[in-house]
Amino acid sequence: MNDSSSPSSPGEGSAGSDDASSGVPYAGIATTDEAADALEAVSSEIYQYAGVPGKASEPGPGVRECEGKDPERFFRVFHPWNFQPGSAADTDVAMENLKKKLNTGGWALKREYRDNSKNENLNLVADNAAKKVSVWIVQYRDRAKPSLGITTTSGCYEVPEGAKVEKF
Repeated sequence: MNDSSSPSSPGEGSAGSDDASSGVPYAGIATTDEAADALEAVSSEIYQYAGVPGKASEPGPGVRECEGKDPERFFRVFHPWNFQPGSAADTDVAMENLKKKLNTGGWALKREYRDNSKNENLNLVADNAAKKVSVWIVQYRDRAKPSLGITTTSGCYEVPEGAKVEKF
């Protein structure tokens, strides 16, 4: 996620890999709805970690294929959303809070860097190996409406026997 946005996360393939070919961890057996609910719960946790008042955007999660796996049985869930604190200073506080929190409770901060956009946005990438989830956070401090772009991404789920991967 930079000013031009990108559909894939630098944390993709993280979260403690169980699949050596793709680097994406096996997340277990679940329906797409169950997996989406679990990922939305992680997004809510990230929202709390920010620790400043603000507004979260409403888009829900989406489903995509697991690279190199049968698309009828395996899937990943991603949840891109935006958090808009009250001010640019609040985005700074939120990022500091996130840096601290994303090194606790099973989270491991994997990368912290400035992207190559004009604004050199601060990026954080963290994994939770137990939850088989990665998060990528971009601080858009210098925009007219300062915000954080947040994308949570699951490991690779397998649908239960007899179920189908539902796309949404």
